[in-house]
Amino acid sequence: MGKTEACCDCAAIHDDVLAHVQEHIVPEDQRQSMAKLFKIFGDNTRCSIMEALNCHEMCVCDLAVLLDMTKSAISHQLKILRDNNLVKFEKKGKHAYYSLADEHVREILDVALEHINE
Repeated sequence: MGKTEACCDCAAIHDDVLAHVQEHIVPEDQRQSMAKLFKIFGDNTRCSIMEALNCHEMCVCDLAVLLDMTKSAISHQLKILRDNNLVKFEKKGKHAYYSLADEHVREILDVALEHINE
């Protein structure tokens, strides 16, 4: 490590801090689920789809036009989002309209935008 990088130059172990963190840290299986969720959010196309759905429910055809992609490509990304409970759909006649799965997804998008705009 370079001299400008922050690091600890001592070998002291802070048992009280370790005990507190070990008691409160999210279990491994939940951390893996969180990492999977963040990976889903890590794709620009999926983020674009979710941002669009944050404004209004939409069908695959409209999303394809909006994002200048094929319906097949949009459907593939929607399946990933649906499989991870981030979007849902409702059939209305011959059309399926997609929307965000719940308020938590909207909050994640809003907090992410707020964070990057700080």
